[in-house]
Amino acid sequence: MRWSIVGAVLTAVLCCGSANASPRTVESVIGIYGADARSRLAPYFAQLPQSLSPKAAKFIAVKAEKRLEIWLQDADNAWHHLRDYPIEKASGSLRPKMRQGDMLVPEGVYQLDAANPNSKFHLSLRINYPNSLDRYYGELEQRDDLGGDIFIHGRDVSTGCLAIGDPSIEELFVLSHDIGLENIEVVISPTDPRDGILERQHGVPEWVEQKYQRIEQSVAELQANRPLIWY
Repeated sequence: MRWSIVGAVLTAVLCCGSANASPRTVESVIGIYGADARSRLAPYFAQLPQSLSPKAAKFIAVKAEKRLEIWLQDADNAWHHLRDYPIEKASGSLRPKMRQGDMLVPEGVYQLDAANPNSKFHLSLRINYPNSLDRYYGELEQRDDLGGDIFIHGRDVSTGCLAIGDPSIEELFVLSHDIGLENIEVVISPTDPRDGILERQHGVPEWVEQKYQRIEQSVAELQANRPLIWY
């Protein structure tokens, strides 16, 4: 599938800015890592229906369990669990990000909106935090600096992002390229909503419950029980 326009090459220095003397393009990175990443993913695809050609994906990040689940949607809108990645590092506690510098990872339902082939953390995929809900309540509460440039990236260090290691981000970068960024939803939850209703942490605003309801609704769309074996 085509690479999303909003997922065009990022060469500017961001939160996960360039560490390369000669900037790479998305397509050059796919040329470097694509075949190997697809080969590593092939055993997981082999467990899915043979005719599956994913039209969309959900990345479900569960903070408490440091797990990133990858789900694919087929042409009939059914969801299939592909695999999981361990989250090597995510700063902060089980509460949503409110402002720049709070060291917290956002919580809510987001989209991927850009890819950085020149990340100082190997490769990275940007999440569209702050989204419309974040900005709306930020304005109501007069929080001017909500922060931003939140990524899923490589390596095992992070401040406000989700670090999943270099081999994992290579696979995810290539998979996102093949599906298209505009077709990928990212859900970041404090705990697994399939284990019970998400509870608002002490001291966070009441409107955070809206975020948690959206998380629960999004995960419920998977309509599948969690596998007994995690890959």
